[in-house]
Formats: sequence, C-alpha cells, structure tokens
Amino acid sequence: MIGSTAPSHVYPSLALIRELVDRGHRVTYAVGAPLTDLVAPTGAEPVAHPTILPQGDTDWPEDPGAAMRVFLDEAVAVLPRLTARYDEDRPDLVLHDIGGLAGPLLGARYGVPAVQLSPAMVAWDGYDQDMTEFYTALRASDSGRDYYATLDRWLADNGIHQDGHEFLSRPEHVLALIPKVMQPHADRVSRQRVRFVGPCLDPVRLTEPGWAPPADGRPVLLVSFGTAYNDQVPVYRACLSGFADSRWHVVIAIGDKVDPAALGPLPDNVEVHRRVPQLVVLAHASAFVTHAGMGGCTEALWCGVPTVAIPQAVDQFGNADRLVAAGVGRLLPAEEVTAQTLRAAVDAVADDPELRRRLDTIRSEVRANGGVRHAAEAVESFLADR
Repeated sequence: MIGSTAPSHVYPSLALIRELVDRGHRVTYAVGAPLTDLVAPTGAEPVAHPTILPQGDTDWPEDPGAAMRVFLDEAVAVLPRLTARYDEDRPDLVLHDIGGLAGPLLGARYGVPAVQLSPAMVAWDGYDQDMTEFYTALRASDSGRDYYATLDRWLADNGIHQDGHEFLSRPEHVLALIPKVMQPHADRVSRQRVRFVGPCLDPVRLTEPGWAPPADGRPVLLVSFGTAYNDQVPVYRACLSGFADSRWHVVIAIGDKVDPAALGPLPDNVEVHRRVPQLVVLAHASAFVTHAGMGGCTEALWCGVPTVAIPQAVDQFGNADRLVAAGVGRLLPAEEVTAQTLRAAVDAVADDPELRRRLDTIRSEVRANGGVRHAAEAVESFLADR
C-alpha cells in the first residue's frame, strides 16, 4: 500500500488493510513517518519515509497547480526509496491512495496490478469536459504548466510515455471507498474501471473507549471539524452560546490547535475534548455539525445522523452540496454562523421527519455496499486474475 501522509487519506483504508492482514496476506504500507503509528495497529509493516506534505490546513498553497505539485514532489522524492525497498521484495499487487502517486509507477515497474483506493469522488465519463473551465485555467497558469511538464518528465524517466493527466486521472483499477450518494454523476462512472465497495469502517472503532452518552437522555449533538480544519473558535463559541441550557447535550472535539481555556466557562450540557471516538459519539448522536470532509460525511451517513455542514476548503463545499441534494443535511456558510443560525439549523435537521426517512433509506444503502468484506474480496480478485 502506497499511502498519502494525511490522516483523512489514511483512515478510510485502515480497516481494509487490517482485514487483508487477517486473511493471511503480507502487507506493507508506505507512508510518511508522522503517520506510521496509525498504520502499525493493522498488522501491516509500516515503510516510513520523510514527507513534505503539510500536516495542517494553513500550510497548503492556495494555487491549485502549486498544491498538486506538493504531492508530485513528494512522490518524486519517495520513489527511489520505494524501488530500493521493493526491487528485492517484489509485490504481487500494489494498492495506492489517490495522493500516493508513486503507486501506479511501481505497478508498471513490477508488471503487477495497481489498484487505487479512493477516499474521495472519482472521475466520471465526461469529467474533463465538465471541468473544462478549471483545467483550461490550470494549464494556462505558470504553476499548472510547471506541474504537467514535471509530471510528464517524471513518467518518461520511469518508462511511462503517456499523458500524465490521463495516466493519473484514469487508473485502470479503482475501489471507491465512499457512498454512492457522495459521488457526482455516479451513473456515469465506468464500471469497468471502478468498483464501489463503500465505506470500510473498522468495527473496532464502534467500541473505542473514551466517551459515554449522557445519563439524562438528552439528544447528542457532535461538533467536529476533523484533523486539519479545527481552528474554529468562533464556531465553538457560537455553540456554547446557542445551545447553553438547551435540550441538547453538546460534544465538541476541538483538536490540538485551540486552547480549551479560550472558550471560557462551559455550560453544564456541553463537553469539550481534544478528540473523541467519533464513531462512538455518532452512534448516539441526533445531529452533527461538520466541515463536510468526506470522512465525516461518510461516517454520518453510515450512522444515520443528519448534518449541518460548514465547509472550509477543497472538496468540502461539493460534499456539503451533495448532502443537501440528498435531503439529509443543511449548508451553513461559515460567514453566516451565529449562535442563532447554528441552533436553528441543528433543530431543523433533527426535527424534520422527511429528512429522517430519507436518511434511513440512505443509511441502509450505504451499509448494503459491503464495506470491508466486499473491499477485501475485490482486492483478492485482482490477485486471482493475475
């Protein structure tokens, strides 16, 4: 497995990696040294390497071409380490994250299948045409021209004489780890290339210690902005003000960037943590305030929890739109967050019976995808085909 050194790219496949190990496969997992502790409990052998990927939301370039170049530069630097490791211990199959750009090159080098594990949306038939405006601007920019020129040279240096964009955006084998409802134009996704195996949630996470539901039986509201976009003091303060002494029991996960003391005194019905076992809380929650990262959206749908999305960056705006389009959440733009608007949005999604009916249907569909077992069988089918 060739990973990408970002927690949101590592968590979605960990249960699958554990399942493959449990089925008797010898699995190595290449990832930046800061995240090897996430991988080790699966039983896979971590293959650590240095990383240049920013480990937060504030250090990424805003320019799309420059941001893409960070992933490419990481792959260029890491590939010689990986070939030195695997030339003498050749794999039978290469799995790789969407950001693990060295993965497809290793598959070509060793003549084995390279299977992308996608924790985000995948390209659909007509994707490039639908995204013409974006790609035209990207290719016209200095950073975009530099990115594609560098990518094409890197591929050619490794024996791959193919357009870099086509090579990376149209992998031959993809396992989509997201619910179909979160995939734009799912009906236009090639079934020859892409299998929707659905979310691979680790059942161990459903029984993690560290949190228990309130004894008074109040409905639980979870507020969490994930691992990267959690510097959200104004939102946390709006929660304290808007839900103080309300019917809600509020659980706020603030991460490591905010000092809990900055929030001031807490109402009796609010608890604040650096982190919580999110699936455990969602299993008891009646609403979820989220930045709409794909991981949080997926877990909310799996647990059948309505969402209030306050997107911050990248794919979160599109994810929020899909939750709204599916009728299972509301969008609250960050600039419109107040104690009053937040409380109104949470009450609205929690009290809407039609939303609940739609959410129950989608929850059943998401769980029926197969998850970890289905994904492991798909991986093993590529081995069998070989």
